[in-house]
Amino acid sequence: MKILVTGGAGFIGSALVRLLVGEGAHRVLNVDKLTYAGNLESLRAVADRPEYRFLRADICDRAVLAAAFAEFEPEAVIHLAAESHVDRSIDGPSLFIQTNVAGTGTLLEVARAYWSMLPAGRREAFRFLHVSTDEVYGSLGPTGLFTEETPYDPRSPYSASKAASDHLARAWHHTYGLPVLVTNCSNNYGPCQFPEKLIPLVILNALHGKPLPIYGTGDNVRDWLFVEDHARALALVAARGVPGRTYNIGGSSERTNLQVVHAICDVLDERRPAPGGLRSHRDLISFVADRPGHDRRYAIDASRLRRELGWQPAETFESGIRRTVCWYLDNEWWWRPIRERTYQGERLGGSAIRGKT
Repeated sequence: MKILVTGGAGFIGSALVRLLVGEGAHRVLNVDKLTYAGNLESLRAVADRPEYRFLRADICDRAVLAAAFAEFEPEAVIHLAAESHVDRSIDGPSLFIQTNVAGTGTLLEVARAYWSMLPAGRREAFRFLHVSTDEVYGSLGPTGLFTEETPYDPRSPYSASKAASDHLARAWHHTYGLPVLVTNCSNNYGPCQFPEKLIPLVILNALHGKPLPIYGTGDNVRDWLFVEDHARALALVAARGVPGRTYNIGGSSERTNLQVVHAICDVLDERRPAPGGLRSHRDLISFVADRPGHDRRYAIDASRLRRELGWQPAETFESGIRRTVCWYLDNEWWWRPIRERTYQGERLGGSAIRGKT
């Protein structure tokens, strides 16, 4: 297939592009604005492949997108381009609304105009996969799982912007017939994740002997999904999913934030001695003021994806976290420039905390 991927230089997007191009069966046009979290180094393995092309563009730029569709003639679109960090959405929600809501609306309109002009056979085969998050569902209690029928209840500017984009995607399907599919995934982790997120932040802080910050008491629960398992699911949904349907993607690996940090520390203790004469990297753990509106628990029911499309995660949390820690240990060339020039591990989302004092 010829697949146009938006946000393909980001964390999940780059894993997807590496998978699609690496299989050798797909031609990919990666459309990415290259904001702070976009990193072409994450695509080093496929950058010179003839099946891969890159276009630096903003999904809000309708003219550029229309030209890209006309020239590349995609058979599918997988839309991942988004502002994605909850803490940054607390400090600057407007950018999330612009990219996640307005940008998705622009992309849908360009895709609809392109799709409507395709010959009948190609129009029937075309797919638009909108990639979203489980955060749109809100917060769970101690039991239960998010299903595809769970009502939306977003709690942060980020999740609200993604909920809005989900509704736009479904509306374009129901109103115009655009063959849209939606996926909602649990928390991703793995190689090439920008170090503002919990797992890479903890790994890199530990390597530098810095405190390992945990919000509140560390008992917030997330369902963890290895990014390469997510990429396989997205490729499967794009190829075989039913237009108009939603597919939840989760790793069935619930862990508290404290358990996650403990697991990272234990792998590091095996691979590299704790700094400064400490007995364990766990001694660096520091509990900090909680994130405003911090959702208590997320957990995904991915049974539809398993039952209808045969997907299964290849990694357990234990194998995935080991692979992730080892990747950061072995690939300093990737994260060192980010740590030195872009993001040094500072706390984000502090404006709302300060506003409450």
